[in-house]
Amino acid sequence: MALIKHTVWSEWSDLKVPAGFGNLSLADHPLDSSDLSRITIYVQPYMTGVEFLEPVKAMSNLQILQVPNAGYESALPYLRPGMTLCNARGVHNASTAELAVGLAIAMKRGIPDFVREQDQGLWSHERMGSLNDSVIGIIGAGSIGQTLVSYLKPYEVEITSFSRSGMNGSLTLGKLDELLPTFDFLFLIVPLNDESNNLINARRLALMKDGAILINVARGKVVDTDALVAELNTGRISAALDVTDPEPLPPGHPLWKAKNVLITPHVGGDSEAFEKRGRRFIEEQLQRIADGLEPLNIIEV
Repeated sequence: MALIKHTVWSEWSDLKVPAGFGNLSLADHPLDSSDLSRITIYVQPYMTGVEFLEPVKAMSNLQILQVPNAGYESALPYLRPGMTLCNARGVHNASTAELAVGLAIAMKRGIPDFVREQDQGLWSHERMGSLNDSVIGIIGAGSIGQTLVSYLKPYEVEITSFSRSGMNGSLTLGKLDELLPTFDFLFLIVPLNDESNNLINARRLALMKDGAILINVARGKVVDTDALVAELNTGRISAALDVTDPEPLPPGHPLWKAKNVLITPHVGGDSEAFEKRGRRFIEEQLQRIADGLEPLNIIEV
């Protein structure tokens, strides 16, 4: 089968591309001063925003826009007729699920307080809670959600997953309110869309049981921030947030000083695991295209 000719732009100058494919990168083809019309496959660099999507407007022959995240909402305004959008579903499963479990353990075992006491040279022994034997709700049943389930199961927990469609054995979101008061943890790993925007609002926060912990590794806008700050400051529930609204969270924002909250700066997928897994995914994606196969993870818009 004859190879399909493409010119690829990615963050990796040494990316392995199929025979007949051109390979461009930031090192040899800067986006602000180069002819971008040659690019037919554009791989947005990881952990970049619209500044690395704006050049798509000048890529007149672009056929495939490959974003490096599972989330793709920021790329939608840059699509044109005939252009295919693909996400990186699967690449960040392990890192994001790992952080979610880590945040849950940190909150339940009192790690943030122990770190603060270490800074003061204090030895304050007390019996803490445990992730083990917890009743858990997970909103989101896609690939990261399924990985999170597999990571949590060894703790002998009871898990109920929710999704819009009831995919992968999950319940539909219509069952959420009924079960919310039973969960010790509520994990959020749902895509951001019109239905999930402010999905966790003041009413649903009030439904959470006393002492429950909210873990958000999805998108900040899935939670009503003002309502969350108000609920946290009652001391009734806790939260661990890898994402916030707004983001980055500005200095002086009330969420920084809210009670019972641990905040990490959107590092869920950005671990050492990304370099190997991200590069491998892109190289496999390019080989599929070279072989005349449909790319993986096409987003239907």
